[in-house]
Amino acid sequence: MQKPHDQKTSDPFVKRVLVVGAVAAVLLTVWNWRPVPSAPEPASIRTVAARGDLAADEKSTIELFEKSRDSVVYISTAALVRDAWTRNVFSVPKGTGSGFIWDEAGHVVTNFHVIAGANEATVKLADGRDYKAALVGASQVHDIAVLKIGVGFKRPPPVPVGTSSDLKVGQKVFAIGNPFGLDWTLTSGLVSALDRSLGGQEGPAVEHLIQTDAAINPGNSGGPLLDSAGRLIGINTAIYSPSGASAGIGFAVPVDTVMRVVPELIKQGKYIRPALGIEIDQQMNERLAALTGTAGVAVLRVQPGSAADKAGLRGVELTPNGIIPGDIIVAINGKPVDSLSKLFARLDEQKIGDVVKVQLVNNGQTREVEVTLQPGN
Repeated sequence: MQKPHDQKTSDPFVKRVLVVGAVAAVLLTVWNWRPVPSAPEPASIRTVAARGDLAADEKSTIELFEKSRDSVVYISTAALVRDAWTRNVFSVPKGTGSGFIWDEAGHVVTNFHVIAGANEATVKLADGRDYKAALVGASQVHDIAVLKIGVGFKRPPPVPVGTSSDLKVGQKVFAIGNPFGLDWTLTSGLVSALDRSLGGQEGPAVEHLIQTDAAINPGNSGGPLLDSAGRLIGINTAIYSPSGASAGIGFAVPVDTVMRVVPELIKQGKYIRPALGIEIDQQMNERLAALTGTAGVAVLRVQPGSAADKAGLRGVELTPNGIIPGDIIVAINGKPVDSLSKLFARLDEQKIGDVVKVQLVNNGQTREVEVTLQPGN
């Protein structure tokens, strides 16, 4: 005869209860266990590794920025707006950009599109001083504008001027400006290409541009592009990017163009382009090019008594039988001309009074004449 205890423990249900209870007891013991706290280890103190001397190119870049920074300015513009209900006029912010000190007289050079449509402009110097600026002159076809501020003391130094005609693809370049309002930012890169054209949609095309991969963003416009010697070689003017941010393709107006245009803007408030004394038309030029099969600029009309008239250029003749094409300009000083913008660019390389050699095609015959450039309209 079995004992009651043996019967109880042999019951399967009782066994499961006992097993579960044993497991729960073990888990409870583990849960309540805590390691004996030990004394905290002291934090290790790291030693600073010696930096060593800066690399030569780092030193030269730092020196370039420190010497050039004070010559670069921050430009903010505003437009006057009239309230439709109260008829009150008030000023609203329009945009920001960059610029640089041109001379000791307080002239500041920037892009035309930085100040276009603005009624007011404020120039901020690197030391924090603000000045209201006056517009001296502007040239849309070169995307250049000149402002003037009255700096009474501690005048910032003008940017040293270099040349752009001897630039080579692969040269180092440095851009200083205020991208996205982040003032006095330095970026660097290379000359990626030369003699680029840009624009022509909302305004005249800008020619002879320097292409660079130095990061140029909105706000950089109007700032200086410098060579490794810290000399001005261009004005940062635009980027090529669907998103509107730097994509490694930026453009700058070459300093050789700046040197021709800025003195004229300061002297007379506008830039007068050298001209031949002819009348041309974009649509007519395209029609005549298709008619003659010659790529160039068709002379529509020669202004009486002009430099072109004295040189013997001939325009289009209208006869009862139709239009007789006149001269077609195909080159200036040996450089090809295949469009109106290219003709303006070739002439813009010269000065009023210079004599240029104009290559012409008329009825399949080629000839060359010399024309003394006159003031344009």
